[in-house]
Amino acid sequence: MKIAIGSDHAGFELKKEIISLLNDLGIESIDYGTNGTESVDYPDIGIKVSEAVSNKKIERGILICGTGIGMSIVANKFPGVRASLCNDLFTAKMSRLHNDANILVLGGRIVGKDLAKEIVKTWINTPFEGERHCIRLNKIAQIEEHFRHVS
Repeated sequence: MKIAIGSDHAGFELKKEIISLLNDLGIESIDYGTNGTESVDYPDIGIKVSEAVSNKKIERGILICGTGIGMSIVANKFPGVRASLCNDLFTAKMSRLHNDANILVLGGRIVGKDLAKEIVKTWINTPFEGERHCIRLNKIAQIEEHFRHVS
């Protein structure tokens, strides 16, 4: 598995920790920025990761900003992206089991590094249950398709 990862300045330090964890787990990560703590606009980074996942260039992504809210909003604008803001283990697990989330969003100013690492591991290792949840995901895909054709 390959994971696209990106953060704004508020998530930069946590992003470094998550990249290290992914390396330890033998998972390749592609870093879409930012590369420091100087202020940047989170949409610029969120767009890059979300496009890669939406276009199926990369299977999954991780986005980090101060609260995770901004990155969640950006990511969920992209067709086929199911980004979930997870600040605890239960939501990380359920985002995969029921929603087949393909982008994990973390709040760099909300979640400590140790909890964030556990969230990432849970999210990576939890499979999608499928079955009845596929019906719901198909309904979401129909919404996306509808708005693709609205002028």
